[in-house]
Amino acid sequence: MRTKADTRQIVERLKQEYPISECSLTYEDAWQLLVSVRLSAQCTDARVNVVTKELFAKYPTLESLAAAGPDAIEAIIKPCGLGKSKARDLYGMTNMLLKEYGGKVPSSMEDLLKLPGVGRKSANLIRGDIFHLPAVVADTHCIRMANRIGFVNDDKDPVHVEKALVKVLPPEESNDFCHRCVMHGRVVCTARKAYCEKCCLQELCRTGRKTLPQKEDAE
Repeated sequence: MRTKADTRQIVERLKQEYPISECSLTYEDAWQLLVSVRLSAQCTDARVNVVTKELFAKYPTLESLAAAGPDAIEAIIKPCGLGKSKARDLYGMTNMLLKEYGGKVPSSMEDLLKLPGVGRKSANLIRGDIFHLPAVVADTHCIRMANRIGFVNDDKDPVHVEKALVKVLPPEESNDFCHRCVMHGRVVCTARKAYCEKCCLQELCRTGRKTLPQKEDAE
């Protein structure tokens, strides 16, 4: 496990490398981000942004999307995969927002988890990006980097990774840290290979340190 002190160094290195930290999903309103996050399951953010451009053009308000019906929604979101289940969740989610939350996306974890298709990852993204609350979004990039850096040891469980990071990350940095993990994970710490030789965290990372040139013992 990492300490709060060296975690701070890791956070600062990533901030220097990626000064601008923001969500890669395109949205204008909180409910649109909620829709986009659901569509992003097993789908790239780039494809989601293409699909939601059409979806939000046809259904620009929460009310219009809620009235569309699962079949009409599925016809548009099919390229994102899992079309039937995602359409069902979006229909249930939008109607629940209107009927139980007055058309407003709630900020509490408890209320967000009641919405169809919303898990802790999605709820934390909403809490962090919309309400600016401390939140750890344990997506695939974050989980991969947490293991390689040494926040957890061979643990792919999103809840375990989230809890481990909450213990050491500065609360005010947690949401941006996760966005930077996505940015770093796409170009340097990729799923296929960790390019440690060009990583800003090389000497701070458990995996990266193994790739550093070994110093010869003094004679």
